[in-house]
Amino acid sequence: MTATDRSLELIHTAAQAAADKLAHDVIAYDVSDVLSITDAFLLASAPNDRQVKSIVDEIEERLSKELGAKPVRREGDREARWILLDYVDIVVHVQHSEERVFYALERLWKDCPELELPADAKATRGKAEEHAKLHADEDADGFGEPR
Repeated sequence: MTATDRSLELIHTAAQAAADKLAHDVIAYDVSDVLSITDAFLLASAPNDRQVKSIVDEIEERLSKELGAKPVRREGDREARWILLDYVDIVVHVQHSEERVFYALERLWKDCPELELPADAKATRGKAEEHAKLHADEDADGFGEPR
């Protein structure tokens, strides 16, 4: 079994929305062979809670406006450290960068096929690492400026 065309359409739109809101490390997996409850997972992260919420809001708005899709469930809003949007066909996980490292969902789904994403979404790969390095340099500097 593979992800349906509808699932792929949802994933592509959600991935582009996440990239447009400067999400880090956007990736999607076809989980249809191992899970019966959904076709695909989209993972994205951000360095702070406000940006996590902004990414989620943009994904929700774009999927609603462009594809008429509304989530059947939205979880994690209160702390905005890990927000899950369940669209039945796909599940979107937007995590704070620290949660992304700690829970390492990529490790759980690494045997599932990775889905092709729009170029903007692919360009987000490695952004979390770049952001962490930049802020480590700023902290080491003591002045909040990159070395």
